[in-house]
Amino acid sequence: MQQETAPVPVLSKKTKQPTECFLVQPKETKEDATKTRKRRKKKITDILAKSEPKPGIPEDLQKLMKDYYSSSRSVIELEELKLPDSCFLKANDLTHSLSSYLKEICPKWVKLRKNHTEKKSVLMLIICSSAVRALELIRSMTAFRGDSKVMKLFAKHIKVQEQVKLLEKRAVHLGVGTPGRIKELVKQGGLNLNPLKFLVFDWNWRDQKLRRMMDIPEIKKEVFELLEMGVLSLCKSESLKLGLF
Repeated sequence: MQQETAPVPVLSKKTKQPTECFLVQPKETKEDATKTRKRRKKKITDILAKSEPKPGIPEDLQKLMKDYYSSSRSVIELEELKLPDSCFLKANDLTHSLSSYLKEICPKWVKLRKNHTEKKSVLMLIICSSAVRALELIRSMTAFRGDSKVMKLFAKHIKVQEQVKLLEKRAVHLGVGTPGRIKELVKQGGLNLNPLKFLVFDWNWRDQKLRRMMDIPEIKKEVFELLEMGVLSLCKSESLKLGLF
C-alpha cells in the first residue's frame, strides 16, 4: 500500500522574496548642531551651579597671567611679569561683605583718606565686570567708605570727558568701575595711578551665566592691558597692594 505525501505548495510568482534592510543615519543639520551645543552649555552651567564655590587666591591671578602671555612672551619675560607675594593682600575667604573685607585689608583708611589731597587720582580702585555690578558694590560698601569721595568709573551713561573733569575738580578717594573705562582714563591722562595704594578685584562674584569677571575674555584682556599701564611696576615697587574680593 502506497503512503500518501502532502503536496508541496508552489510559490506564486507574485510573492516577494525578503530583502536586506539597511538603516541610514540621518545627516546632522546645522540646526541640530546648534541645539547640541546649547545643550552642552547648559550641562556645564549645571555642573558649575552644583560645584562648591572656591575663593580666589593670588596663585589664580599669577596662573592667568602666565597663560595669557605665554604665546607672546619669552620664558624670561614671563618670569619678569610674575608678581611678588608681598604685593598681595589677604584674599576674601567668602565670609566677608565688601565693607568688612576692606576694613580688614585697610584698617587705617580714615587716616589715609584725610591725607589724600591729590586730584586726578584715587587711593583705592575696585574693578568689576559691569556698570550694574559697580553700582551694587558702591551700595554695599557704605559702612567702610564713610565720608570718602567715591566715583563711578564705567562707561554706561557717563562720557570719558565728564569723568576727566570731575577728577580734575576735586580729590577722590575711591573709584569703582570696569577695566575698560579705567584704562581709557589712564590713557587720556585723566587718572594718575601713582598715588594708588589698593587695587581690589571683584574676583569671586559670578553673573547669571556663572562667569567670574576673569572668565569673560574681553574683561580679562582689558584687565591685563590695565596692569601693564603702570600697575605691575607699582606692585613690584611695593607701593601698591592687590586684593581679591
